[in-house]
Amino acid sequence: MKPAYQTEPGLAGKTKIITWGAMLLVLFVLSACGGGAATTATDDPVATLECNPADPNTFAECGSVMVALTDADGDFLNYTVDVLSLELETANGRTVETLPRSTRINFTDYVDLTELVTVATIPPATYVSGTIRLDYGAAEIFVEANGESKEAVVTDVDGTVLGQTELKITLSNRDQLRVVKGRPALLQLDFDLDASHSVDIVPTPATAASEQFIVAEVAPVDEKDIRVRGPLVSVSEDDMTYTVAIRPFNDRTGDFGRVTVHVTDETEFEIDETMHFGTEGLRALAAAGQGTPTVAAGTLNVAEREFTADIVLAGSSVPGVERDAVVGNIIKRDGNFLTIRGATIIPADRLAHFHDDVVVEVGTDTKVFKDGDRVADLNIDALSIGQRVTIRGNQPTATTDALAPQVLFDATDGSVRMHVTHLLGIVNSILPGQADITLHGIDRRRVQVFDFTGTGVSPDVDADPDNYEIATGNLTLAAFSEGKPIVARGFPTAFGMAPPDFTGRTVIDYTGVRSALGVGWGSEGTAAPFISSGPDGLILNNQNDDIDQRHYVKQGPILIDITTLDSDTQIVPRETGRMLFYLKSADSLRLYSDFADFVNDLNNSLDGANMARSMHARGLYDANSNVFTAYKIGVYLLEPDT
Repeated sequence: MKPAYQTEPGLAGKTKIITWGAMLLVLFVLSACGGGAATTATDDPVATLECNPADPNTFAECGSVMVALTDADGDFLNYTVDVLSLELETANGRTVETLPRSTRINFTDYVDLTELVTVATIPPATYVSGTIRLDYGAAEIFVEANGESKEAVVTDVDGTVLGQTELKITLSNRDQLRVVKGRPALLQLDFDLDASHSVDIVPTPATAASEQFIVAEVAPVDEKDIRVRGPLVSVSEDDMTYTVAIRPFNDRTGDFGRVTVHVTDETEFEIDETMHFGTEGLRALAAAGQGTPTVAAGTLNVAEREFTADIVLAGSSVPGVERDAVVGNIIKRDGNFLTIRGATIIPADRLAHFHDDVVVEVGTDTKVFKDGDRVADLNIDALSIGQRVTIRGNQPTATTDALAPQVLFDATDGSVRMHVTHLLGIVNSILPGQADITLHGIDRRRVQVFDFTGTGVSPDVDADPDNYEIATGNLTLAAFSEGKPIVARGFPTAFGMAPPDFTGRTVIDYTGVRSALGVGWGSEGTAAPFISSGPDGLILNNQNDDIDQRHYVKQGPILIDITTLDSDTQIVPRETGRMLFYLKSADSLRLYSDFADFVNDLNNSLDGANMARSMHARGLYDANSNVFTAYKIGVYLLEPDT
């Protein structure tokens, strides 16, 4: 019998979803088309009585829907809850369940990727709404407070701690989810943690007041990596594919549908801690046999509903199979002892759980692998400060207390996989083949938690966060400017070998750094959030007396207080690409893909009786002009009691 398996939250691949994937925080990719307008129920032109998902004899009459999940950056270090069910509903009131069983999800695992959750067999129909049920009874919620992890509880706006809760999913009548025979559908749901939670780190535990809601998209807007996990069903060398039974997150049992994974000659396989590529990897996977645990990261071609893997792990290379595993970033190294911060521990015999610090011992027999690298002679010298890793080994002392003293983890005869690591900083200077930056954060952790002692060839050249050196090779740096944000993805230099301190595979200048704008107007809201609002854009009233503690643009590592700016911030829709706009109230959610339609509804809604409670936008920010170019905007409205 093949062992149960689990996989790491951090196998973020090299390539991007060829969709427009993800929204602020939680996505479920299931299918269809795009955009939106105000939501109303429509007739159900394609429903059929012949399909019964419980009866295999009627499968030929059924359709299917692919469901995937993603997240966006927010205040949480860990946000793990149980998802009890996910139902979809047709216009005539028929409901279908898309999850075969409950599953446990850590939403913060999906900042940089999307996870395929299920491929559900459902009757052909037009689906207009749905419901997701969550259970906070065994939730693990942690926020960052002064560089450290702090446990938090999630409450409603009245301060009542959440237990089981139900969220309504609403789809636009312009782009509803149409499921037909013979072609998988695709949809995205956004459980927006950032926009729907207000975090207070002062009390112990911290509190996260929630006004949760789901934003549903049939054509996702952002780009994301995608990941597929599950035991092997079959391999086709001729088609360069293999098929898995989906088993998402860290689930050990259940069958969440089938998906075919395409591979290329460049696809990297690590099977039972041995490297293969392309066809050779498929043959090794076939030899491993049916039921072998797998996890793959790559891209989804939405038009063709075709997933292509860049990296495939299988057998004992999958974390939690045969050995325990730990996932996180190296914040300190003392000889062969690594301190992993923000760690997820994936035991071989229990559910995964969060633990803030784990001390890992490595040794000369520890195998080392690196995403996207065919070098076969890597060793533990490659493991340096900041590196994001998945480590497989043994946890001698079991604990589920996330803030207990450091856990010792033995990987002396285990293995380490180095993942692409993300830096945030501010440009100090640009040189040929090099960018020197002030480093602010690594993989959403503040730089202050990292100890760079020992990273240099001598102590006087250890990595310095105030002048962190990124080797950029032939990457174009012409648009980079001193004092502006920068994002780099790559790998820290081998321990004891800096400078340079980091090798960038991709480097993004301030014009491409994703930005977020959040503004709140207090519990009572405001009648006049904008100086003006029209089809060309919105102009915020930056000096509105009702503005509360939320009044910032977050541009990479920079927080810009809009109340201190010399002019009012202009918000405009981007000129090309998909966009999503929404108006949320206590009882409704109205979605738009057309900015003019959105603004028309916004202006009609702000009629003196309704108030604006908060606004969140995603896009790009130009600090010089104080213009925020958005692809997503949401406004929360307070309606008078009736």
